[in-house]
Amino acid sequence: MTIRMIIADDESLMRSGLRLLLGAADDIEIIAEAADGAEAIDLARRLGPDLVLVDIRMPVIDGLEAAQRLLSEPDHPQILMLTAFGTDDFVHRALQSGAAGYILKDTPPEELINAVRAAADGTRTLSAAALETLITARPATAAEGPDPLAPLSDREREIAEAVAQGMTNAQVARALFVSTATVKTHLARIFDKLDVSTRVQLALLVNQARW
Repeated sequence: MTIRMIIADDESLMRSGLRLLLGAADDIEIIAEAADGAEAIDLARRLGPDLVLVDIRMPVIDGLEAAQRLLSEPDHPQILMLTAFGTDDFVHRALQSGAAGYILKDTPPEELINAVRAAADGTRTLSAAALETLITARPATAAEGPDPLAPLSDREREIAEAVAQGMTNAQVARALFVSTATVKTHLARIFDKLDVSTRVQLALLVNQARW
């Protein structure tokens, strides 16, 4: 399957480089480029891409706001955030918006291509630096509270922990000696109990439970 995607970045040189890099992959097609968040939203609504690669800091409408607006719409594309900034605030805000991943601009080319493929498939994608930030950073305002995973059974919590580590359904199935179909069934229940819609949002709750 060919991944139809839009690149949104206010730097023309960065857009050109990303087009050359990603467009060279046999299964990726760059259908448009946007220089700001407003243009990215308009193009996504008109062209219906599978994925939009969005820089966080852009004029008119920033990447976070653009991502939130697109993800609030039905039949929305997957969103992959690409930025030079790996601060915990940016990572959390991006992932809490429902974005499929967060990748830094110094990510190696092959890793970036794989991140696009994974995000287009709805799989949580984080660069190593962003993942470290997400796991180790604790908000200064964090307060003790109820366990966000309390509604889950022991098996569901086990699966949620595995997903938060970036494991695919097949990898979870192998690790727990169950079928992939069983993992999918448990995940559907987990999403419903925790009121989340993406693996990224689930990973955030798992990390909150560790604080």
